[in-house]
Amino acid sequence: MSDLETQLIRRVREQSEPMEPLPTTLSPRLEKQNEAGAVLFDIYGTLFLSSSGDVGTARQASDQTALTRSLAQAGFDGNLEEAGRRGRELFHETIEQRHRRRRRQGVEHPEIDVRCVWREVLDTLSADGLLEGRVTKKTVLRTAIEYECRVNPVWPAPELEATLTRLRRRGLMLGIISNAQFYTPLIFRAFLGNRPSELGFREELTIWSWKLKEAKPSTRLYRRAASVLQRTHGLPPEQALYVGNDMLNDVWPAAQVGFKTALFAGDRRSLRRREDDDRCSGLKPDVVLTELGQIPDVLSE
Repeated sequence: MSDLETQLIRRVREQSEPMEPLPTTLSPRLEKQNEAGAVLFDIYGTLFLSSSGDVGTARQASDQTALTRSLAQAGFDGNLEEAGRRGRELFHETIEQRHRRRRRQGVEHPEIDVRCVWREVLDTLSADGLLEGRVTKKTVLRTAIEYECRVNPVWPAPELEATLTRLRRRGLMLGIISNAQFYTPLIFRAFLGNRPSELGFREELTIWSWKLKEAKPSTRLYRRAASVLQRTHGLPPEQALYVGNDMLNDVWPAAQVGFKTALFAGDRRSLRRREDDDRCSGLKPDVVLTELGQIPDVLSE
């Protein structure tokens, strides 16, 4: 592990506080899923409790203050209050510009690499005389981590480690399909002490949106996982269970490729029922979970 990675992981720990799930109005529905050979997961709002329910690029009321403090922690000086105000605007404008370019290229649900966005934002703030200090790989990554921890704090969901252990011991393949950024794998190491692969998630079944440059609810992420399962492991889609907190981003695309689906309704902050979206009208997950620990119970031995 590099010194920079160690610093980033330490900052995630230092910036984080325990979070408890808030009950929802849904009751569990735990029909047995026969012949399951793999379980694939969303991350934000599912494996990790999240204040926003997704990776933190959504606007937050406090992001100006969050950015001002993040810039200071990243080692910058200058007119940080104005840099926070202008940087907040630039951050969202830059994401929207990059999304528009990708949509013109035919990508319906584009994803950015947040490192490139922050590099552009910090270069602009520096050129405008609002920041004092060098824009380097370290200051870019540190700004990104500091800001994300402030606008979208996360905490492991209850029973996370125990559930993964039970699934591994059952011989089930584990995977991830998630909207994510470079810092997402770091939260596993910050809270659980291990990389995703060391917790049982197979590399070939770990699909990150920022690496694919496409985000959920694009079915491309799910089709890639389904292809790996079929081609590499001889497992048809209907023998994989996908677990996520969002009916549109998780349940709908997973169902489109033939996965069995589980709606994780364990935290009111992140549950997204999407009842006003036509794609979710009449859509019913195979399973409704209110605790991660229920997952092994719905899978036949």
